[in-house]
Amino acid sequence: MNNQSAWQKTILLFMSIMLTASVFAQDTTAWNEKTASKWLHSKEWRNGLKMKVHSSVNPIIFAQQYHKNKAIWDKAFAFLRDSDLNALKPGKYVIDGDNAYATITEGPEKTFEQSAWESHRKYIDLQYVIKGKEKMGVAPVATATVIKPYNDKTDGANYTADGQYYVAEPGTFLLFFPGDAHRPNIKVDGYDTVKKIVIKIKVAE
Repeated sequence: MNNQSAWQKTILLFMSIMLTASVFAQDTTAWNEKTASKWLHSKEWRNGLKMKVHSSVNPIIFAQQYHKNKAIWDKAFAFLRDSDLNALKPGKYVIDGDNAYATITEGPEKTFEQSAWESHRKYIDLQYVIKGKEKMGVAPVATATVIKPYNDKTDGANYTADGQYYVAEPGTFLLFFPGDAHRPNIKVDGYDTVKKIVIKIKVAE
């Protein structure tokens, strides 16, 4: 009887430890600048993907979202890794139903005045330039001024904002989370036509 009781206690202790570990793994507050940066630079999330993540990407939010939706992110990265992006035609490509899908475009870029600040709540934008170069801006939504309120159907809002601008080119992708207002598709001199892919990845709550 005592042996059975001790065995049951051991089982319960093991289950308690596993449950605690699981909760900790899902606890987004466990990520800080140090742990997130270490994870980012470990490259374990790449699974053979040779692309780099842009330095503007917030490593804490990236780590949080990746670990909450690892299976979906892995499928998105596998699509980038295994597809011949240069050969893919413009259009929409399903990666994981409504959880992740890609859109490839190829055409002229916009002037700075034609471009606009935007943000999304349901999906994270992974934007990657396949051919050419384009300029993209990023600014905190918290500091931006809404000029077109959020539309649930289009999953978008528009703003005026002061932000940082970066030149996007092959080899490095950018990520825009719900807290990031972004201004893509801005023409870079000398690059009239740009081919790019935008992967929409559902936000994990």
